[in-house]
Parts: sequence; structure tokens; C-alpha cells
Amino acid sequence: MGGTRALAALILAISISGCSDEARPITVGSKNFLEQILLGEIAAQHLEHRLGQRVERKLNLGGTLLIHKAIVNGDIDLYPEYSGTSATVILNLPPFNNADDLSVQVRREYEARFHLRWFDPLGFNNTFAMVIRKADADRLGVRSLQDAERHPFGWVLGMGYEFQQRLDGLPNLLRTYALPLRGTPKVMDLGLLYRALEQGDVSMVAANSTDGLLLSLDVTVLEDNRNCFPRYDAAFVARNQTIAREPRLAAALQDLSGKFSDDTMRRLNHQVLVLHGSVEDVANEFLRTSGLLKEP
Repeated sequence: MGGTRALAALILAISISGCSDEARPITVGSKNFLEQILLGEIAAQHLEHRLGQRVERKLNLGGTLLIHKAIVNGDIDLYPEYSGTSATVILNLPPFNNADDLSVQVRREYEARFHLRWFDPLGFNNTFAMVIRKADADRLGVRSLQDAERHPFGWVLGMGYEFQQRLDGLPNLLRTYALPLRGTPKVMDLGLLYRALEQGDVSMVAANSTDGLLLSLDVTVLEDNRNCFPRYDAAFVARNQTIAREPRLAAALQDLSGKFSDDTMRRLNHQVLVLHGSVEDVANEFLRTSGLLKEP
């Protein structure tokens, strides 16, 4: 009798567990900076519209290694990532000169190693961008990183923690360009980089090519004429297990592929950071103007 009750309890527990997994909402994650949060919100709103169900958000989670662990462990079901970041930080792959080869390799490795699907690119490349004040660029005649090698007094570099640590960041920059430096590079929160540049605390910052502030500040992005930095094509990554549970998810995410350009992403970042629009409103407006969200 006791064995029968135990077996019945076990069957009930398995049944409840299976039902709860089926009923569990899709969870969208993002890293801890504005562009990622925007892309996560865009995906969440689009999935809610396309799938007709509530989508959970775990945005602003943290850096690359943390969010990768979250998706592998099943704490989130999908998030936006960048090909160059995945190749360097997660997969430890050698540099790729061809963007198509890089995407193919990353897609293959993510499927084989982690059972994750790497979707087609969203359409923009958020690469590292070395930025200086326009006044300095004009005064020194500097338009490229190669030009910057000739600075007579040296540059004071400002950067985020990841750029300092990553092999495709500061080590790669200094290996490719013989930049004269004045003092030790200053590591700070990404949100403080442009303020430090404006205030003269640093004279060059490692920013990103789709930063919204590039549309409103008097700065110059230096040409990477030796192709120091790989491409960082954005794409969504999702768990195969979640796609199997919700077969409509793949087509819904594919809707977003190719819908962005570098200018589009820069403008979306600008609308939140500079024009103070809410992430939710900016995401909603993007989906409507892209024809992905039709009012009833």
C-alpha cells in the first residue's frame, strides 16, 4: 500500500513538473548596458505580440560570461549577443577576417557545444570605436588610429573593464597600433566614458560604434585602418529546448533579423540616453515603424 502511494506521488510530481515546464513563460535576458536592454525589450514585445503570451524579462543581468551561463543553465531562454564577442570570450576562437566565416563558425560551435541556436544577424555591427574630442582631432590632424601613433605627448586612455581584460580589446589595440600612452589606462563604468572625455580626464576612450552619444557630442571616431577589431554582428541566441517547446519562437525571432542598421541602433540608443524616451516606448515605436507591430 505504501509503495502504491509513493508511486502515485511520484507520477503526480512528474506530471506537475511537466505541466509547469509547458506553462513556463519564455524569458528574455540581456547584458547590463543600454543597447542590450533595448534589444531585449524589443524581442519581448515582439514575442508577446506574435505568440500571444506573456514574456518574462530578465534584462540588465550582467556581462558576457554571466549571461552565457544563464542561458546554458536555462535561467533565460534567449538574449542578444555579438559574433566577435562570442568568438573571443566564449569560444576562444582565433581572429576571423571574414564576417560570414565568423558567423558560420559561431553558429556551428554554439549548436555543438551548448545546444543553442544562433539566429541570422540583426543587421548592425557594434564594434569597438576609439573616440577622441573633435577639437583634438582637428588640432593634431588625427583621423585614424594610425594617425594617433604620432601624438607628441601621448594619450590618456579611458575604457570599461571588459575592454581592458578581453584579448580583442586593449591587448589587441596595443599590439596593432603603437599608441603613445601617458600613464596607466583608466578603467571606469561605461556610462562615465564620454563625461570623462568631455571633462578632459582622458583624451581617448574605447567606446562602441553604435553609442547614441556619438550623434550629439562633438567627438571623432578614429578609423581602424589596420582592421584591429573583428566584426561584432548582433544576433539573437536561443535554447533549442525552448524552441522545441514553442515551435513558433524560431520564426518570430527570425522576423527581427536584418531589421537593424548601424544608424538605426545608434538612433535607438540616442532616443533613450539623450532624448530620455523610455525603453518600452522606444522599443514599441521601433516595432511599429518596422511593420512588425500592427495595431488591432
